[in-house]
Amino acid sequence: MSLVGGRIAVLVPCRNEEAAIAAVVHDFRHYLPTATVYVYDNGSTDETAQVARDAGALVFSEPLIGKGNVVRRMFADVEADIYVIVDGDGTYDASSAPRLIRLLVTNGLDMVNCARVSTELSAYRPGHRLGNRLLTGLVAWVFGKRLSDMLSGYRVLSRRFVKSFPALSTGFEIETELTVHALELRAPIGELTAPYSSRPRGSSSKLHTVRDGFRILSVIVHLVKEERPLQFFTAGFGVLAAASLGLGIPVVTHFLATGLVGRLPTAVLATGLMILAFLSLFCGLILDTVTRGRRELKRLLYLAAGREEKASARPVPVKAVGTPSMLR
Repeated sequence: MSLVGGRIAVLVPCRNEEAAIAAVVHDFRHYLPTATVYVYDNGSTDETAQVARDAGALVFSEPLIGKGNVVRRMFADVEADIYVIVDGDGTYDASSAPRLIRLLVTNGLDMVNCARVSTELSAYRPGHRLGNRLLTGLVAWVFGKRLSDMLSGYRVLSRRFVKSFPALSTGFEIETELTVHALELRAPIGELTAPYSSRPRGSSSKLHTVRDGFRILSVIVHLVKEERPLQFFTAGFGVLAAASLGLGIPVVTHFLATGLVGRLPTAVLATGLMILAFLSLFCGLILDTVTRGRRELKRLLYLAAGREEKASARPVPVKAVGTPSMLR
């Protein structure tokens, strides 16, 4: 078997992962011996950067705190044909990387998601597991069910996907944005399972279950408004129209029976709500046309990135997958 477009970059965003980062770099250098490992330090206050450098990674710094900010910087800076993005906390299985890359290349996919499998409660806390299931289900309901673990931090991406991804999020919402971008483009994607383990001693999670869960939920709502405006504003129309009818029908019934408007403030409120309902509906119709134009533009950028990818592609043996990536 041969791989086309063999430059592989392993992208590791991390903050205060001194206890875990050396093992992450060593493991990925072992299982992907010709890939280049890039560690982007996100304002660490410990020795994360130096430990990663000593382990053999190329280390860069992104001062804007937040995983989304780091991913945006990495996608802009690093040039490669295949991108492996993984958290620097040592919880993801590096030995699965060749299998994920093989699926991406063999099937011509743009994204392979690594669904986490863990029996350790300390590795995958019940609150995180429940939140992931609820948020993944919400995205599947709106945009289509193609992934089972939307919030996984371990993915393999093609060049055309990376270079057409706008990366607007600032924090842990970036995984949601990656998923929705793939679903909206109808890009070819896949998913494999891999072990998910506990953090090493001395490493602590930066994810706050409730706070970041609400941030991810707010991003999902925002993406629904941006990518499905007709459905979003039609739902608003339905709520406002139902409230208007609920308030207005008794007033109309009383007027038909007596010829008098007994509750003028209620009648005015019902009329205002119905006006707002139709404004919401018309906003949805207009924005749906705008969104269609944006979607077409994103598709064209995605195809343009694909042409650049093919122009630079070359066969590489599976035993030596890639050469060191270059920065601009």
